[in-house]
Amino acid sequence: MIGFHFKRYDPNEEGKPKFDQLLDIFMQLLSYTNGDVGEALQWMNQLDKEYQLTDDEYGMGDFIEDLRDKGYIDDNRQTGEITITPKTEQGIRRRSLEEIFGKLKKTKQGNHDTFKPGNGDEINPETRPFLFGDQLEQIDFTESIRNAQINHGIESFNMQEDDLKIRETDYKAQTSTVLMIDISHSMILYGEDRITPAKKVAMALSELITTKYPKDTLDIVVFGNDAWPVEIKDLPYLQVGPYHTNTVAGLELAMDILRRRRNSNKQIFMITDGKPTCLKVGKRYYKNSFGLDRKITSRCLNLAAQCKKLKIPITTFMIASDPYLQRFVNEFTETNNGKAFFASLDRLGSFIFRDFESGKRKTVY
Repeated sequence: MIGFHFKRYDPNEEGKPKFDQLLDIFMQLLSYTNGDVGEALQWMNQLDKEYQLTDDEYGMGDFIEDLRDKGYIDDNRQTGEITITPKTEQGIRRRSLEEIFGKLKKTKQGNHDTFKPGNGDEINPETRPFLFGDQLEQIDFTESIRNAQINHGIESFNMQEDDLKIRETDYKAQTSTVLMIDISHSMILYGEDRITPAKKVAMALSELITTKYPKDTLDIVVFGNDAWPVEIKDLPYLQVGPYHTNTVAGLELAMDILRRRRNSNKQIFMITDGKPTCLKVGKRYYKNSFGLDRKITSRCLNLAAQCKKLKIPITTFMIASDPYLQRFVNEFTETNNGKAFFASLDRLGSFIFRDFESGKRKTVY
């Protein structure tokens, strides 16, 4: 019978091998379980029961065995635990990058990024007429010859100044970035997981910089009661603790790191969802969780001003909608002459990547 045949959609029929289908889910679960392989595999088995991820030919045991054979997991002989390998850590970062950039490509909303021309390393698709002072290497000879043929004909071919077209390039500045991530307890409070999107952004940004901008530097700083640096390879295992929010400690460590960087372009990205509630005075912690404490906020504003003097802009990504917190963030941003985004979790990556990419392009004369 000629005609259309309809049947129930099966996501497993997209042509991907069964292992690759399960690997995508496994990588996502590792982000939520802070790199705990055992917990991720328990979730895999639970999902398999509910959604029939495997079949009689390829079971969950086959998938686990393939993970070992392909080098994604390893057995710790001392503790008996199953751990992920560096290959998996990079795979999680790469998938985070693809996930965030995939959303960026699909969005239709207007984003007014201004790319300033100069003598750089990325060619623009557009050309413009020749102007006095343009250099010889900027001339697009293909377009210029085409113009000359159109304007003067082939038989009496000649090229004049009006025929010349200039192909501009964008200069990508080398940048040192410190990404600050709030790991205080509020990042998992109120039934909302805020730490996983923050981790995904950090992993994606680190993968972007190491692959596309290898001359740049990226340092990750986490802050709770104190602040400390973490390695890029440690990002999948990052989790919150029973901490207050010591924004001052995070800023001080970020500034200390950037002082040692030789790049002239330096910046701080700060992801936080709560107000600064903690300050270390000597050996004790000064804490106040019941509102904006003047002693703590004044120290934050002082550091914002110091960063401004050092030409270190701070971009704050605030995952909160409280009006009084937004007022503080606005004051903090004005003091630093930086930027602030009041970002929802689903668009956090888009905000950070657009801001990072637009900041890569500087004018060179």
